[in-house]
Amino acid sequence: MAKRKVDFENRCFQKRWEAEYLFANIDGKAMCLVCGAHVAVLKKYNMRRHYETKHEDKYKHMDIQQKLKKVEEFKKSLMVKLCMSRKAASQSEAAVKASFIVAEEIAKSGRPFTEGEFLKRCMIKVCEVLCPDQKQAFFNVSLSRNTVAGKICELATDLQIQLFERGKNFIAYSLAVDVSTDITGMGQLTIFIRGVDSSLCVTEELLDMRLMHGTTTGKDIFEAVSKCVNDMKLPWDKLTGLTTDGAPSMCGEESGLVGRMREKMKRENCIGELIVYHSIIHQETLCGKVLKMEHIMNTVIEIVNFIRAKGLNHCQFKSFLEEIYSELGDLPYHTEVRWPSHEKVLSRFFELREVICQFMASKGKDSTVLQDEEWLCELAFLCDITKHLTALNLQLQGRDRVITDMYDAVNAFQVKLQLWDIQMKQGNLSHFPCCQTIINQVSTTVFSHTYFGDKLNTLHMEFTRRFVKFEGQKFNFELLSNPFAIDVGKAPINIQMELIELQCSSTLKAKYDSVGPVRFSRFIPKTMPQLRLQAARMLCMFGSTYVCEHVFFVIKVNKNAHRSLLTDEHFHSILRVSTAQNLTSNIDELVRKKIGQTSASDKMA
Repeated sequence: MAKRKVDFENRCFQKRWEAEYLFANIDGKAMCLVCGAHVAVLKKYNMRRHYETKHEDKYKHMDIQQKLKKVEEFKKSLMVKLCMSRKAASQSEAAVKASFIVAEEIAKSGRPFTEGEFLKRCMIKVCEVLCPDQKQAFFNVSLSRNTVAGKICELATDLQIQLFERGKNFIAYSLAVDVSTDITGMGQLTIFIRGVDSSLCVTEELLDMRLMHGTTTGKDIFEAVSKCVNDMKLPWDKLTGLTTDGAPSMCGEESGLVGRMREKMKRENCIGELIVYHSIIHQETLCGKVLKMEHIMNTVIEIVNFIRAKGLNHCQFKSFLEEIYSELGDLPYHTEVRWPSHEKVLSRFFELREVICQFMASKGKDSTVLQDEEWLCELAFLCDITKHLTALNLQLQGRDRVITDMYDAVNAFQVKLQLWDIQMKQGNLSHFPCCQTIINQVSTTVFSHTYFGDKLNTLHMEFTRRFVKFEGQKFNFELLSNPFAIDVGKAPINIQMELIELQCSSTLKAKYDSVGPVRFSRFIPKTMPQLRLQAARMLCMFGSTYVCEHVFFVIKVNKNAHRSLLTDEHFHSILRVSTAQNLTSNIDELVRKKIGQTSASDKMA
């Protein structure tokens, strides 16, 4: 005979049992109001036996009314205890949440885990002044080194799970890959993903950061990238683009990452073509080198280093500036890898050129080059063109940049170069203020408009050569940025019918005019799946490896001489938390898992 299950007997608590046996119904369970014990099964026999064996001697002299009064007293006392328990649970939950919030901020700021203890001491000191009655609440917040490290790992795991879930819905995605080295000389492979789901919402996040313990050949990089894609269970046929730093190990068509990725996609029977780009920001920086004006920049750097590298020289130079009432400020240091550094150093050097010449002469250094008119003209031109290149560089930087906007910025700069070339040869220096300044200080025959015009033309040709791949995607860019101006006859056959319907819809045209090209893609009807897919493929494209370079900065901040022994797990967690862009840590859910929901037994029937 099958064993009878109590759950199926539908037993109910009888109100009279409160007075008879001093029991109460607490969320479907019978609890003794005297000692707080529960009976296993909700039946009269169990409660009577408990009462008779435990409490009858103490309460047998009471009649029914007295027992009912005692029951009410017990219930009130129980409610007070439950309220205090709930308050304690609420305070504990708030303390855990606060611990997560502080840990997240520590990770984002690149601070060591031990900062949590320092912050707690500061909070308690402030609390003693502002709200001394709340001091215990701050004591309850755990911010020890191990706690902060653990919380950051939990936050990172939550973000990784969210990315994994979003990846299931991607209809197109692209990767940005770059390699750098940390303070220990170990290779750091950074992989970012930019995916677009069926709603055309973009997610740009760190896919993974792999430590390259050995070599960083194309094969090594490919194996690491391939493992990341497979671990995330991302379909290879939805991989649309790959953006790299342009290194041979990346761009090699046979043994490099690009060649191996394309070969992998062929083996996976992927129909679409993998679009590969060399980072736009890298290309723009390389274009500037075609000017071949290193002799000017090297001289500037040599002089700046002489002044700034030695404390005595620097102090004397600042005193020298004060003596002549200069309002231009000090000379900044130069950093080779950043355009803004070039521009700031050159601009300040040009402004202080006369003061620097006097200072160098006072130190017994050869300053003839600073008095050479041809050299000064080249300095002025380099200063102006570097300012223009820096403005372009800043336009291309930042996260969540749409590739069409980056292409438009580069295209606009190429048109500017053509205009500047013509104006320079005509003697029009409207867009070159430093050249205007210097031309008034040197003889008219020294400043060669033709020479500098040729420099601008050479720069324009280099931009055209390096960005020829982007010209090949011009139609796809225009399809995203302005689908209403596309010639339907030149469009692929699979989107022609949908494109006609789109262009003939006055409602969609009005929406496009009101929200702009990027946001408009979300309003393309689901009845136009090919257009939506084409938009997704363009939206997911990385124009540069800026996101990877930003991670390298985070690596530099966290892996310094004082934290070089940071464990790989903690380091990866810091990177994931500090670089999160479109994902937000679900702290409330993490707290609930940590604390647990308020017990159901807290509710009284």
